[in-house]
Amino acid sequence: MSYKVPFVDVPTQYRRLRKPIMDVIDQVLARGNLILREELREFESGFAEFVGSKYAVGVSSGYDALHLTLRALGIGPGDEVITVSHTCVATVSAIVHVGASPVFVDIGADFNMDMGQLDDAVTARTRAVLPVHLNGHACDMERLLDIAGKRRVLVVEDPAQALGARFDGRMLGTFGRAAAFSLYPFKMLGGFGDGGIVVTDDPEIARKVAVLRDYGQDRETGEILDFGFNARLDNLQAAILDVKLPYLPEWIARRRQIAEIYREGLRDVPFLTLPHFDDARYFDVYLNYSVLTARRDELVTHLKASGVEPLVPISLAKPIHLHEALGFKGVRLPRTEDAESRFVYLPINPELGDEQVRYVIECIRSFRG
Repeated sequence: MSYKVPFVDVPTQYRRLRKPIMDVIDQVLARGNLILREELREFESGFAEFVGSKYAVGVSSGYDALHLTLRALGIGPGDEVITVSHTCVATVSAIVHVGASPVFVDIGADFNMDMGQLDDAVTARTRAVLPVHLNGHACDMERLLDIAGKRRVLVVEDPAQALGARFDGRMLGTFGRAAAFSLYPFKMLGGFGDGGIVVTDDPEIARKVAVLRDYGQDRETGEILDFGFNARLDNLQAAILDVKLPYLPEWIARRRQIAEIYREGLRDVPFLTLPHFDDARYFDVYLNYSVLTARRDELVTHLKASGVEPLVPISLAKPIHLHEALGFKGVRLPRTEDAESRFVYLPINPELGDEQVRYVIECIRSFRG
């Protein structure tokens, strides 16, 4: 179905950037620069500068960014890592695949980790806490760092949905020992395929991730230093991402404008809870505009019939701990489970025009169910 208001609009963005993208594709292919070449290094440098970290290491997905970071930190069997269940399974899979055990805490009203439960979740086996900055909104990093510092546990950030977001003036991705971003096509900065990137101020973590992404080998010496993986960020994708990177501040500003239009147009709708949290410490980038409503399924049907494409992402439609095959028996997270049946994302991609956003508002306000 062709929607009047699509959830994402890759074709429109591509048309706007077609010339510089095609120019860089031609340049990369003409040079034969396909694997771990200067375009990747240039993108890594620019990304690190944007985030405010010393190092950035491009990898093949957001999952690999998490997985290789945990391995580089030496987290493994016998360790526990605290995180949330209201997240993409990649967050939890990365913990499991290094041999560690995920420990879940519930979410708060902002869909992020409830810091009131974090301290009680720490045990003698806890090696790290992995906060997920969902929807482009930061976790309360002041409280998290205070708890992690007192309990002597590592902090590894998952800001896959929050590139460019800040907490108390500081960019997400710079609070922990390392952070793992996704460069999936529909993230804040997306390629034309999978991709991810690790940022850190620790040269040893950066070196280990760079080795692990490339079969565990040191390219300069030829020495095999570890049993690694094939998890490199494709050089062509890195070149395309480097073209897009300078536009990111503009795209963030547009997402914030759209969020304000939604806020003004929907603030008095009685059956909606909007994702606005009045705390000056938070600078949100709104990868998703996540609203809560008890009439979610009816509203989704109404919006689709009206030509609006909302989203209940399959990766979040059911909390991780409720998937029986994963074996998390006995875990109960009331607020996570409540959000499961009530949240829906409204279109907020930066290619939308004001008239499209206002049309979404009109459709919601006309909803009677």
